[in-house]
Amino acid sequence: MRRIVAIVATTLALVCAPVVPARAAEPAPLQRLQAELHRLAARLPASAAAEVLDLSTGYTVGYNAGETMPAASTIKVPVMVEVFRQLAEGRFDLNTRVTLRASDKDYGSGDLCDAADGTSYPVSTLLERMIEVSDNTASNMLIRLVGRSNINVEMERLGLEHTHLATDVRTNHWSVRTALRSSPGDMVRLLELMAKRKLIDEWSSNEMISILEDDQINTLLPEPLPEDVAIAHKTGSFFDTLDDVGIVFEDGAPYVIAVMTTHLPSLPIGRTFIRTLSKLAYQKEAQLAQWREDAGLPPFIIAPGGTSSLSAPDVRYWSRAVTATGSGGRE
Repeated sequence: MRRIVAIVATTLALVCAPVVPARAAEPAPLQRLQAELHRLAARLPASAAAEVLDLSTGYTVGYNAGETMPAASTIKVPVMVEVFRQLAEGRFDLNTRVTLRASDKDYGSGDLCDAADGTSYPVSTLLERMIEVSDNTASNMLIRLVGRSNINVEMERLGLEHTHLATDVRTNHWSVRTALRSSPGDMVRLLELMAKRKLIDEWSSNEMISILEDDQINTLLPEPLPEDVAIAHKTGSFFDTLDDVGIVFEDGAPYVIAVMTTHLPSLPIGRTFIRTLSKLAYQKEAQLAQWREDAGLPPFIIAPGGTSSLSAPDVRYWSRAVTATGSGGRE
């Protein structure tokens, strides 16, 4: 009798339980991308982590996306974000000149390291050099200006759990692999906010996208894409590490992609991996745009840089010309 009562009670509990609607299935193109990403990463003789966020649906496809990895020069995106945050607060402006110190110099990338101590550059030039040609000395000058601890605090506030600068950019030390850290998930989170013009404010987001679109190192994520597809991205490299993170403005299915690799036996292997994944992501996102059209859904558009509704520069960012000494603080 006790067994019969238990069965009846269990049946009633199941019948009376609230019905929880199942999450809508991912679109087929994203399902295929997930499977192909895992197969591709499983064959790579190195450590890899990646995430692709489809901006039209919010779905993500990933592999070890929360893994903390050497960020290399992709860490310059968080540096840029903190610069624009302090610009918005009025701590300095884009004309503010920062004076080069011997301690800023790093010879790993860029040519500002060859300039004479005491040379000064406006913040706008340092931002361009830091992103477009990945100048490490420009990066260190901006880190000194805004304060490394402030960069870390802001990334934490934005929900980036794995992004941290333990030092500035020092490529002559092995510790650069552990001193500058992030994850694909963190970078996708940051670039998603930027793509949606919600990072700091619309004007700042638009300007940062425009700067990233001018990256002159285009041998990784952009390499397999059609020439007319806009991409705002930042690469990073070390002798066994290759990274690239960016926003791809594919018509009808824009997406964010972040790929990080380390412990590579050779850099060509890493290049092939990132290019192959970039091509796969683009193909599947193009198929997703067609899927939306077939389903009767409107196209999803996110504009590249320079096409924001705020077409004129924000004058408060260009309001004065003073010399900065790096009052942001430094650890």
